[in-house]
Parts: sequence; structure tokens; C-alpha cells
Amino acid sequence: MKIEDFMLSCPSKKFLGIECFGCGAQRAIVMVFEGRFSEAFHMFPAVYTLLMFLFTVGLSFVDKKRNYGNILIIMAVANSIIMVIAYFYKHFYLNTH
Repeated sequence: MKIEDFMLSCPSKKFLGIECFGCGAQRAIVMVFEGRFSEAFHMFPAVYTLLMFLFTVGLSFVDKKRNYGNILIIMAVANSIIMVIAYFYKHFYLNTH
């Protein structure tokens, strides 16, 4: 069995036929762990900020002495902005050129 067999399908794409802002994130994370860094970025440009965010969330559970709230908010906002820009770039700019 391959790891792709365990990936979740996107409900938005499955039921509505429209990709969501996070479509490609699972495959991009797998590509990063396989060492295919450029392909992962092209699949989902926010993959690296997402991984940094998830690492910081994990760190906040382990390191209770520090407050990671502000940095997590900043990282979440930055990640969201990258996801929105990448979504519109992929669906509107690339499809018209």
C-alpha cells in the first residue's frame, strides 16, 4: 500500500467540483518528505509556511514556558494570504494565459 491510499479527498472538489484553498496540501506535504521540494511548492505554494506553522503548534504543546499565541496568529495570517493569492493565481491567471 502507498501513502496516497490513505489521503483524504477534498469534499469541496468531490461534491461541488470546485477546488478549495487547501487543495493539494496533502500531496505537497508528501512531496516534501520525499525530497521533491520544487514540485511540492508548485503543487501548493503555502506548503512551507504550513509546515512551519504545524511545527510551531507542536512546539507550543511541548514548551509551556513560552507564549506562542502571537507568532501563531501571524503565521496563520501569512499562510492564509499565501493560500488565497496562490488560489487566484492558479485559477484565474494561469487559465487565461
